[in-house]
Amino acid sequence: MTLTLTSEQRRFLRAQAHNLNPVVTIGDAGLTEAVMKELERSIASHELIKVKSHSRDKATRDSQLAEICETLNAASIQHIGKILIVYKPAEKPKLVLPKN
Repeated sequence: MTLTLTSEQRRFLRAQAHNLNPVVTIGDAGLTEAVMKELERSIASHELIKVKSHSRDKATRDSQLAEICETLNAASIQHIGKILIVYKPAEKPKLVLPKN
């Protein structure tokens, strides 16, 4: 199950992510177990993360983003080029999302 957000919440999170640097890079081997563990650690501590994929294929990047969101119960915020933005609220959220 993936997290669902309103368009206004996604817009807010895109703005928050604008100045972030990618914290995890998905290499040529794809979404390995080590990469997924690093994604899990990063999203737990940051809530909102940028991920860089080295895949040249857009369909592959789309499936990587879908798998990340499904596995971590997170929300896909944006996919521009090789950058994927993913959000999952922490137990004690740092970001306060707009209500609607």
